[in-house]
Amino acid sequence: MVLVFLGLALWADSIFRPRAFPPDRAEFPIRGVDVSHHQGKIDWQRVAADDVAFAIIKATEGGDYVDDTFAENLREARAAGLAVGAYHFFTFCRPGADQAKNFISTVPPAEQLLPPVVDIEFHGNCPRRPSPAELSAELLAFLGPVEAAYGKPAIIYITDEAAPIYTAHMAVRQRWLRSIALPPKEDDWVYWQYLDKGRVDGIAGDVDLNVLKGGPARLTELFAPAPESSFSETLRSP
Repeated sequence: MVLVFLGLALWADSIFRPRAFPPDRAEFPIRGVDVSHHQGKIDWQRVAADDVAFAIIKATEGGDYVDDTFAENLREARAAGLAVGAYHFFTFCRPGADQAKNFISTVPPAEQLLPPVVDIEFHGNCPRRPSPAELSAELLAFLGPVEAAYGKPAIIYITDEAAPIYTAHMAVRQRWLRSIALPPKEDDWVYWQYLDKGRVDGIAGDVDLNVLKGGPARLTELFAPAPESSFSETLRSP
């Protein structure tokens, strides 16, 4: 009987587990991962050897949380030859300016990095959901100092659940899209997270897999050092 239940469980997992379809390699040749402390100790040399070109690493959350694996992951992923960047989980219960200070104090602005990413989602966030106007104001308070510090416009990751409520009211930035079952419907994106239960050599367990829109030249452009002059883009909102 135990073997029957085990067989049924494995069958169900094989049916309902998301598949890597994967994106057309001719169209999207550059693959990357996004990681946090949930991935545990990572062997970045093995990751880099498994056809991974870039890594977006969780740095901070809210006004004071720092991912305890960030510094090590950033250092070792860079040493393995990956283009590296950092992301911040934006909470609804701390001012955007406080969150910007947390990110800037954690992520070395002087180092060569991919554009900063801000992650907006309901899962794991504070219970009170701000109005679109409130989120827009706090997000601008985050983006201003962060973009000035790193010299590059930020990229926004927002889940399908939160996007219909907030996207039309947010500052216009390039997007990191999550689309697990199908290719993205939108065309204006930088990264596409196509699998959230992927496997990569050097990482024990599941990891998010992504592709870049563009080839090696696009990755080089995104990873290029920021100009000497400070970033002065005027923040736009609809």
